[in-house]
Amino acid sequence: MSAKQAFDPITLSLFSNRFMSIAEAMGRALQQTSISTNIKERLDYSCALFSPTGELVANAPFIPVHLGSMSFAIKYQLERYGPNGLQPGDVLLANSPVAGGSHLPDLTVITPVFSSSSPSSAPEIIFFTASRGHHADIGGITGGSMPATSTALFQEGAEIVSFRLVRNGTFDTEGLRHLLVDVPARGEGCSGCRDFKSVESDLRAQVAANHKGSLLLGKLVDEYGLETVHEYMQHIRTNAEMAVRKMLKQSAEKLGTSFSAVDYMDDGSAIALSITIDPETGSATFDFEGTSPEARGNWNAPISVVHSAIIYCMRAMIDQDIPLNAGCLVPLSIIIPQDTLLSPSPEAALCAGNVLTSQRITDVCLKAFNACAASQGCCNNLSFGSGGKDPVTGEVKKGWGYYETIAGGSGAGPTWDGASGVHVHMTNTRITDPEILERRYPVILRQFGYRSNSGGKGHYTGGNGVIREMEFLQPIEVSMLSERRVHAPYGAQGGEPGSTGLNIQVKRTVTSEGAIKERRINIGGKATVKFGMGDRLVIHTPGGGGWGEPGTRRKEIEVVKERVRWEARGSLAERAAAQAAFGA
Repeated sequence: MSAKQAFDPITLSLFSNRFMSIAEAMGRALQQTSISTNIKERLDYSCALFSPTGELVANAPFIPVHLGSMSFAIKYQLERYGPNGLQPGDVLLANSPVAGGSHLPDLTVITPVFSSSSPSSAPEIIFFTASRGHHADIGGITGGSMPATSTALFQEGAEIVSFRLVRNGTFDTEGLRHLLVDVPARGEGCSGCRDFKSVESDLRAQVAANHKGSLLLGKLVDEYGLETVHEYMQHIRTNAEMAVRKMLKQSAEKLGTSFSAVDYMDDGSAIALSITIDPETGSATFDFEGTSPEARGNWNAPISVVHSAIIYCMRAMIDQDIPLNAGCLVPLSIIIPQDTLLSPSPEAALCAGNVLTSQRITDVCLKAFNACAASQGCCNNLSFGSGGKDPVTGEVKKGWGYYETIAGGSGAGPTWDGASGVHVHMTNTRITDPEILERRYPVILRQFGYRSNSGGKGHYTGGNGVIREMEFLQPIEVSMLSERRVHAPYGAQGGEPGSTGLNIQVKRTVTSEGAIKERRINIGGKATVKFGMGDRLVIHTPGGGGWGEPGTRRKEIEVVKERVRWEARGSLAERAAAQAAFGA
């Protein structure tokens, strides 16, 4: 096929699926070669392909909050190294929010893909492959590197702006150890990575996954030629842009050219969004003026996460099968005021911005478009671990960290009930199987099931949250990072809100008579708590909001039943009466 051939819809679909299949193959390779629970079992990772300029080309259905922000990470490294600063055999590692990171446990591995060139010409970057994985521990003040009480970035673990993880094909283990173990341990009250070998092994798996993607891209170029591959890469981007413009024009017809929404974090911080659409071009401005200042806590979100939430919402509202890619953002101008919750200072704590605030940005965006009721609006982040540096003696012990996110209810919409017990919007992970959880960690899973009647009532009902109860088999420090414990997930069009979440510590104490007594303590949405042996943690996750007035659906069902009864009658006169009465 000639690279100059006119745009062909069938070939466009072929390339869209080829690019996505390469990303899927990368993901399978990463899962199969990793060892951590987080990546192998929970699938808390993403793989994607990027253009030579760092624009997202295609991805498989991994973690939405990763995919929109990874482009920022690649563009940062391109600007840092320049056009000739990277060579074949180089692989970069980064996680810093100033370098396009989301939060520190998400380590991004970036591999430039070079053209096969003759000895007389310099190699040229023709693509990037990248993978981002959430690693269970990279140091910081608590095991799991998701501390509920962090107020500064250094407390959340190792920060890496740019590191050549592989140079000329050689993996730099000692340099990595220095960045993950030695450097974060210098912070007050902090430890270095508590299980370096596991993190190193998973990073090697990410390098291998990127290499898999590079090989498959090379085969695609060999098959069609670089010019054609790049041509259809651009067509895919343009197709996504046109789809978003079409959706925005339709929204302007339905909602007007200017509309807005606001929602609140549990501490009262506002996330405000005003949207203005040009109905002629389908361009739009997303303005977050009115958003609250940077928070002292860790629910600040870097601008890369804001872009992730918006690109996800755009893709979710398009009624067309396209890969999520950079074209979705082309029609948008995004304004984020400096020194706010969504554009914090470089030293601000932000481990929860990626997993909590991203969900609220999504809620606000979908609320503005009146697309659906709010989903649970939270990832319900639980982490615990042991080992690291003793804060009193300074002794360093080998340890481990565990992290998981917990499902809840999704919001109802104009034609659907919300789903129960699912990960929603910006997260798309699984949860650890009970057998693996109990075999690898000192816990017993006492309960894990739906939380009845927690979804908001409506014409369409919101999904139910879940109840997850764990008993700890040794004294341990637990961190809980959650939202929607104060402000309930809103309903829409008269629908009722979903139930707020609740985190309970069931603490066992022994009375003076030797009897065992249990206390039930609400630990709040964000807390780091010491649990004793036999203590239990009971997490009630939020439900989704309902859509439409409650009770109207039952009336609708009765009308349908009555129509069926009329239609079942035999005479022509009765059928005519049914048509007149019900439009049958």
